[in-house]
Amino acid sequence: MKDCKFMDLEIYDETNGQVSEDQKKLIKNVLDFAAKKIGLKANTEMSVTMVKNDRIQEINRDYRKVDRATDVISFAIEDENDDEFPVMMSDEMKAEIPENIGDIFVSIDKVNEQADFLGHSVDRELGFLIVHGFLHLNGYDHMKPEDEKVMFDLQRKILNEYGLEK
Repeated sequence: MKDCKFMDLEIYDETNGQVSEDQKKLIKNVLDFAAKKIGLKANTEMSVTMVKNDRIQEINRDYRKVDRATDVISFAIEDENDDEFPVMMSDEMKAEIPENIGDIFVSIDKVNEQADFLGHSVDRELGFLIVHGFLHLNGYDHMKPEDEKVMFDLQRKILNEYGLEK
C-alpha cells in the first residue's frame, strides 16, 4: 500500500486482514505528518510491516536475542560504512535520489492489548507505536535520560498535534 503524500511508504499486512483500511490510512497519515514535523526530505522511503505476536517474537529473538513478543521493532538503514566505496555526485543529484531510512514492524496483537490495558483507543496506540518506531529510524533514542526527554517530548507533540492525544 503506497501513496503517502510526503514520502514513499510501503505498508505490508502479515496479519491475515486484522489491520483495517482505516488503520493503514492512519499509518500513512501519521507518518506523513511526523515526517513534515521533523523536516524529513520529501523523497524518503520506508516500510511498515504489521505482524502478529508470534512473528514479532521471532524477529525479536533473532535480532535482539529477546525471546518474547514486543510491540514495535525498528530497523534503520545504516549510512555507508568504511568498507564501501563512496559514490561521488552533485548536491542536486543527491537531492533526487530517494533515501531509504528503514523498516518498522508492529504487532497488531500488542496494539490491541496495550490499548485495552492503557484505556485509550486502538488508533492512539497504533499511532504511538508508529511514531515511536519512526523516530528511532531517524536517529532518536531513549537510552539516556536526556535523550529520552527529547524523543518522548517530540513523540507526544507529534501525536497531540495530529489529534491522537491520550
